Amino acid sequence: MTPSPTDIPWAAVVALAGLTAGTVRARRRLRTLPVLDPLAPTNGTFPSGEWHLITARGVDVDAATLRAAVAHAERAGLQVVDLIPGRLDTERALSLLRLLDRSAARYDRTADGRGAGHALLVAEDVLRRSGIDNGTGTAREPAELHTLLGRLKEYAPAGTGVAIAPGLTVPPPDPSRRGAELRAQGLPTGLLTIAQLAGLGLLVRAAVADGGWGAAAAALYWLQPALVLGGPQRPLRPADLVGATAARPFKSLASAVRTAADERSGSGAATAELEALRPVYAAELKAGTDRFFEPRRPDCPWCGSTELSVRIRVPDLLQGKPGRFTLEQCGDCGHVFQNPRLSLDGLDFYYRDFYEGLGVSGAAQVFGTMGRSYRARAAMLQPFGTPTAWLDVGTGHGHFCDSARDVWPGTRFDGLDMSPAVREAEVRGWVAAAHQGQFPELATGLVDRYDTVSMFHYLEHTREPLAELDAAAAVLPPGGHLIIELPDPESRLSRVLGPHWLPWFQPQHQHLIPIGNLRKALESRGFTVLAEEHGAAHQSCDFVGAVLLTANRLAPHPYAPWGEGTATRRKRVVRAAVHTAALPCFAVAAGLDAARAAVARRTEGGNAYRLLARKTPEAG
Repeated sequence: MTPSPTDIPWAAVVALAGLTAGTVRARRRLRTLPVLDPLAPTNGTFPSGEWHLITARGVDVDAATLRAAVAHAERAGLQVVDLIPGRLDTERALSLLRLLDRSAARYDRTADGRGAGHALLVAEDVLRRSGIDNGTGTAREPAELHTLLGRLKEYAPAGTGVAIAPGLTVPPPDPSRRGAELRAQGLPTGLLTIAQLAGLGLLVRAAVADGGWGAAAAALYWLQPALVLGGPQRPLRPADLVGATAARPFKSLASAVRTAADERSGSGAATAELEALRPVYAAELKAGTDRFFEPRRPDCPWCGSTELSVRIRVPDLLQGKPGRFTLEQCGDCGHVFQNPRLSLDGLDFYYRDFYEGLGVSGAAQVFGTMGRSYRARAAMLQPFGTPTAWLDVGTGHGHFCDSARDVWPGTRFDGLDMSPAVREAEVRGWVAAAHQGQFPELATGLVDRYDTVSMFHYLEHTREPLAELDAAAAVLPPGGHLIIELPDPESRLSRVLGPHWLPWFQPQHQHLIPIGNLRKALESRGFTVLAEEHGAAHQSCDFVGAVLLTANRLAPHPYAPWGEGTATRRKRVVRAAVHTAALPCFAVAAGLDAARAAVARRTEGGNAYRLLARKTPEAG
């Protein structure tokens, strides 16, 4: 008799499928990693003037390994190489294989730079531009090397990779420093601990209650280290593999407990950073938040109509800063805008510590996951011409410009942004030249210098989007191209999810523009629309974003420097409970987002749109 769907232990089946996929993925990634051959012929001795070696405490790099590493870097065209010890311990080896980019032999431009934290080979030019002190003779901790790798990759985005060094001698791992190493890699140790403990609990429950499926899942988990790292031809040979495999559940439990304890002790530095900002925010909030808003306007900033209605009212669900924000919609043209809008002081207050300061690492991680989207944006121009000089307006840290070189290697990419980050992008080499300031104010000096201008998720942040379009029309010569990408306020999910629809992005988004309005505005400025993309521009974030915003609303950060300043036990417990309960919700939301993205690609109806226009010769 065939079992009904309700008789199938789906939790155990899903766990088994996930473990199988993870095991196969780890084995494949291990096979792709290059292995240094110390016996291979090289061009000579280690060129100390061109390359530098940075090592952790107790790590010994012999001359043969050093020569082999330099030869590999020069042969592969790399500027930064993280050397993975051939005897790396089992726990760190498995963790590394989970974290490594698919192409870690040479990382993707936007991928996180993550390695083993033992030894780094760095080209002189990269070390000089990054401003990092080589620190010859300085004993560094592995956590510091993880931080250095992330920093160095920013200055060699297309020239960073990893390689296994069988002869690299390293000291035994220090379990007490594991939490610090995870934090240095930008990983949320608290959530990782919760997920690890929840996973162990699920496996125990499956093994006891789900018969063969549960036993198979538990057995695969137990044997996974040997399945991934065992065998005579494996390039990684942990000395503790047999013992780590035999005691895996117990070692995992001990590791999770240690990381949880370390998370509590390691949170002191982060809390101190927040507390240092508290007096600054307290002084700003002493007079209330009214001064952060301009008077409400009675008409639509796009068409002038007075037929306005409230679309949503929502607090700051991103950072949890005080204030409440209203988006109104024009009944005639459909334009959605913040009303009352933020004043200049308000913009400064609500943007602070989001992309820079406290939020810099989180923003960098988000932008670093968008490599495929950046390349798709650049490729939209391929059927219509070859760009020579491209200005990306609102470039931020320059992630798009850096990635777009894979599509247009012969194009010069410059960036414009209000943030000082654009200057850092120039130092990194992500943009050829940086322009810092407001686009309309700088436009006069940029006339006819670029044949392509892009604005990716930029117009919605501006106070006067029509003035930004005027600036683009002034800068571009006849035949020049303008590419714009924006969230789509006509998306169906904007009404289904209401204030928890992430692209509302309050309080930062000032204007959400229907594509018909943008099309007409461009045509009136002498542009011809060549192409539109909807499904291809969709960002897979609707449901995951809704879970995130809901969790933030239910349990805001108890230590936020703009908050009350009292992280009571109750608040900490509530936040931990909410985020624990949110974990399965995030998993379900990720699945819904994947399905939504597939539908969006087929139906051309996503949460964003992309538009390409050409300035007509008559307009010149």
